[in-house]
Amino acid sequence: MRLALADLFRAKWSKDIHREWMENVLKNRPDLKREQLERTKMLMDSFVRDALVEGYEKLIPALMLPDENDCHVLAAAIRSAASKIVTYNIKDFPMEVTKEYGIEAQHPDDFLSQILELSPGIFCGVVQNLRKGLKYPPVDTNSYLDMLEKLSLPLTVSRLKEFIMFI
Repeated sequence: MRLALADLFRAKWSKDIHREWMENVLKNRPDLKREQLERTKMLMDSFVRDALVEGYEKLIPALMLPDENDCHVLAAAIRSAASKIVTYNIKDFPMEVTKEYGIEAQHPDDFLSQILELSPGIFCGVVQNLRKGLKYPPVDTNSYLDMLEKLSLPLTVSRLKEFIMFI
């Protein structure tokens, strides 16, 4: 989110993507309440310029993916003229399907490391501000990098270590 707010990329999502991430967060974090996530969703839609994609639903029936429950993601990407779908589930968006629409499925680690390569100063500034904003408890740089590593972002972490004094 903070990288999108820094205009390092144009984030896109839909009401169905919101529904999906919220369901997953509630499943994995029973300490959170739906109202908290609804507020987060509202803030996301309010602060990230032109992120909410609409009018994609009619495209869904014509799309064929290994998991038909992912067709809404591809439909939103097509409707918004996105060039990438950033997902840990690359296999669910085969290149032979997505390339027809000029879209590439990309792992978050590859996506983030590309952004870092293109704009290291802004990227590191965003990471530093995010890390320093973690107050309860505070998180030092190495602990923060360990957290990112646990999120399956080893390439990004490796690149960030080159800029460790700035994060």
